[in-house]
Amino acid sequence: MTSKVISVYENTQKLGAELAKNLSELANDVLAEGGNAVFKIGLSGGSVVSLLSEYLAKVETDWSKWRFFFCDERLVEFNDPESTFAQYRDKFISNLPISEDQFIKINPQLSVDEAAKDYIQKMSVYFAPYDLPRFDALILGVGPDGHTCSLFPGHKLCEETSVWVAPISDSPKPPPNRITFTFPILNNARYCAFIATGSSKADILKRILKDGEQLPANCVQPVNGSVQWLLDEAAAKLLQEETSL
Repeated sequence: MTSKVISVYENTQKLGAELAKNLSELANDVLAEGGNAVFKIGLSGGSVVSLLSEYLAKVETDWSKWRFFFCDERLVEFNDPESTFAQYRDKFISNLPISEDQFIKINPQLSVDEAAKDYIQKMSVYFAPYDLPRFDALILGVGPDGHTCSLFPGHKLCEETSVWVAPISDSPKPPPNRITFTFPILNNARYCAFIATGSSKADILKRILKDGEQLPANCVQPVNGSVQWLLDEAAAKLLQEETSL
């Protein structure tokens, strides 16, 4: 059964601090298992990159045992500003004691179909064979149309049930060629954190969290995990019953 929490913060500073605290506690629990344990986290791009860069820098953890995956990624070269990995390389790695080798990256030289297959192969190194991968944490965003990762409303990939990572060559949002986690992966995670800030998110958050529209972001319901929506006051302004932290 999915545990769902909506948390509203006065500002992004409090939101960032809470997110870092949650991830730190979760990572240290995982790493306390000892042995070959690693903390496996899926990342998204956009404004969350700067937020994570700033607030995770204050976390005490064994950073060498973190592995960073991408919930979706654009099939572009790593010197392209559209590359999610490039955003983390430029803003994240310089702030934290981690290396580029800890990121599981796409191969932008491949076709979009082959890039998705290649990413599945790279992922499989970190998970038990033949089991559906269970991420410790996934950091997610939500678009103005309710999409998350590169799972867009009405797109056939929202019905995908067999592959972990799917190619998309007709993304409604450019660039068109991407790879994305599918719902079987999202809904097998231990902890999913949706980050939404700013008044531009208010309408779609009302549609998802208050009106209950069945948009892709609302379909993230881990079978044996939790979902937390971390919002600032501007984003949550149409959710009248929520109280700021």
